Amino acid sequence: MITVVGTGTGAPADAAAVAGAELVVGGRRHLDAAVLPEAAERIVLGPLAPALDTVREYVDQGRRVVVLASGDPGFFGIVRALAERFGAERLDVRPGVSSVAAAFARLGLAWDDAVVVSAHGRDARTAVHVCRAHPKVAVLTGPGAGPAELGAALARTAPGRVLVVASALGDAARERVERVSPAEAAERDWGAAVSVVLCLDESRTLGPVRTLAGPAAAAAGWALDETGFAHRDSMITKFEVRALALARLGPRPGELVWDVGSGSGSVAVECARLGAAVSAVEKAPDGVERIRANAVAHGVDVHVVHGTAPEVLAGLDDPDAVFVGGGGRGLPGIVGVCARRARRAVVVAMAALDRVPAVRAALTGAGFACDGVLLQSSRLAPLPGDVTRLAATNPVFLLWGTRAPSRSEGVAQ
Repeated sequence: MITVVGTGTGAPADAAAVAGAELVVGGRRHLDAAVLPEAAERIVLGPLAPALDTVREYVDQGRRVVVLASGDPGFFGIVRALAERFGAERLDVRPGVSSVAAAFARLGLAWDDAVVVSAHGRDARTAVHVCRAHPKVAVLTGPGAGPAELGAALARTAPGRVLVVASALGDAARERVERVSPAEAAERDWGAAVSVVLCLDESRTLGPVRTLAGPAAAAAGWALDETGFAHRDSMITKFEVRALALARLGPRPGELVWDVGSGSGSVAVECARLGAAVSAVEKAPDGVERIRANAVAHGVDVHVVHGTAPEVLAGLDDPDAVFVGGGGRGLPGIVGVCARRARRAVVVAMAALDRVPAVRAALTGAGFACDGVLLQSSRLAPLPGDVTRLAATNPVFLLWGTRAPSRSEGVAQ
């Protein structure tokens, strides 16, 4: 049996749990803080594989092993690796208080509706996108993905967020819980004592009473009716086109989507409703205001960029997926720039037949496999006398390019 002891936030390991151990494995600070049997072998955790090999030797000999960890070791902790290697039935897990629970407790905030994302040993971009998309996020930090890095990214795209940096939680002498703006966080050297970072949209931190823990449920539907958006002279991506575009974009939590030539922002809003971070690019000032109003109306956060593509795209973070709407002579060039930056998919909607070959060439030239359809639908429309006719909508070409799976990144872990 392997006893896994969560030391709690700042609390030493339970002496009774460690007593009789012949091998104790843990971080340096955990081992230094615990009262260990004198005869026990100690392993300071560094690379995990050699430590697990030694644990295997002790377990096979029927000798007692104790693993010390921070907080709740089943929450983004070592329990996963131990269960995969030795089987969950051979673990005796004794959790402590996680840093996430402690940080929210310090603020007096419920966290059953929080999103928790680990940036420890992972690409920080996933954590940044989650912070942009959700109002209450806890980030487990790591080297290269701490408060300064998060702050620098959010200062450009979500400057109104509040970062709560909790350091040395549980240490009476060293504990600090500081509220800073993303810009302020970016300018600080936070050291190695950071326990967790909370990212809050304070206008939305007190949500309704929940039945299910975790982030708000994904949108119950998509391809919303055009009447759900403010738009100008029917200049909006029709819901039939949006339905297929969303299917090919595949927006999901932890990813960034660009909506270029956003217009009313209908695609941007729908991607945000499905959990992605979104940057909507629009050159018309009145269009910028419509996008913002539609985002507020649907309760989502969309980063709106006022400018002309492709020049304005240079200042944006690389997207996972891109939707390009509209037309014009510059469309193939815009698509080419987007395709060179996109990590996974590009979807383009066009009304003009003439643009299709050049757009397809832009996608394939950037290494995408390209496919597409001509969408033409007829909607039910009432006629006098309580009868119904079919009203045709304008045909739209939808082209999409996708990269091979080996070049894509996985969903946020």
